[in-house]
Amino acid sequence: MQCLSFNSKPSSSSFPTSPRAQIQTQSFDLESCTPASQGNSTEGTPRSSTSTTHLSPTFNLTREYTLAVNTNSYNEIRSRIEENVIESGDTDTDTDTHQLLLSQVLQPNRDSVHQALRHTDPRATLTRLVSTYFDHSENISTLCLLLYHYLCRARTLYAPISDLLQVFPHELSSINQSQCDWAFDVFLQFYGIDNPFPRPDSHNFNEIRRSFSQLKEQLDQHLHKSLSRGRFLHRATTGSAICLIGTVVGVVVSAVIVSTHALAAVVGLFATSLWPVYVPSHLKKKQLAHMAQLQAASRGSYFHNQDLDTIDSLVSWLYNAVEGHRELMRLILERDRDIYPIHQVVKQLRNNHNEFFDQLKELEDHIYLCFNAVNKFRAKLLEQLHLPQSSNS
Repeated sequence: MQCLSFNSKPSSSSFPTSPRAQIQTQSFDLESCTPASQGNSTEGTPRSSTSTTHLSPTFNLTREYTLAVNTNSYNEIRSRIEENVIESGDTDTDTDTHQLLLSQVLQPNRDSVHQALRHTDPRATLTRLVSTYFDHSENISTLCLLLYHYLCRARTLYAPISDLLQVFPHELSSINQSQCDWAFDVFLQFYGIDNPFPRPDSHNFNEIRRSFSQLKEQLDQHLHKSLSRGRFLHRATTGSAICLIGTVVGVVVSAVIVSTHALAAVVGLFATSLWPVYVPSHLKKKQLAHMAQLQAASRGSYFHNQDLDTIDSLVSWLYNAVEGHRELMRLILERDRDIYPIHQVVKQLRNNHNEFFDQLKELEDHIYLCFNAVNKFRAKLLEQLHLPQSSNS
């Protein structure tokens, strides 16, 4: 028989290099992030403070990753997703079932967000930006839920191969025709099922990333304007206090050296000059509340984009790995049931089987982390929306 060359390891096109090293050394440009919100740190989300924090631009993501997957919030979101997907049965869920799953996982849910936005001015730019953030964060949750279904399909697809690898002989001389036929049937079944993962050039990731990037740019521009107004109000308030002290001193001195009529003129001038720079306290509180909302939405947009980059890298790797396996099996199917080629393919599948499932697990973990981060930032922004309403009630 004509032999195929299976001696060399699969090329990078048939089985890609793991993205783990790239992910674990990813750099976060913290300086490009918007000014941090108040000094509260939220479990499972990036920590920040009101002052600029000088950290190394590249930090140990392995340690951060390990800490994140051991938080209570991570375990809660994982349990919620697994429970709801198991209850839904078939991973090929219809639209209604998918929306039900999303409503049970996404918190705060859509109704809570709409209820809070009813108390805001629908014509205001801030309301539009905040509403857009909630829509985009729901879109990323929808994408993550779809990816979780794809991940479940991948595990189902590879289950027969896992069973085969456990019992298929390692030595060529130990393989009988019955085992060879079994392997051939497994490969035939595998090749007949489409790749469960989307192509690397899928528009879903690109569209959502572009949406968050555009939103963050708009939020940062609006935040810059709010910061300028905030500095103006602060200078106006500080200037009023200085003016008051200076004028009072002037009045006292003038009272000693001028007549009663001149004193009245100075006091009149004092009263007139102070009034235009008086800033009501409620105006300053409103400005601070707007800035807090903008900061929360901007930070969420930034970190969601980081999560998407990581997930996209993992999904692309897994897609290419499946395609590499499909190519190996196509060669086997063309050769019919020859023992030697089948033995060589089984050998190569064994070599990268554990790595493939490690990447599946890593994708699963990052999906949970992304869900967790979305819920944390949505809750933070909703809290900021409720604060002005509470102070006005």
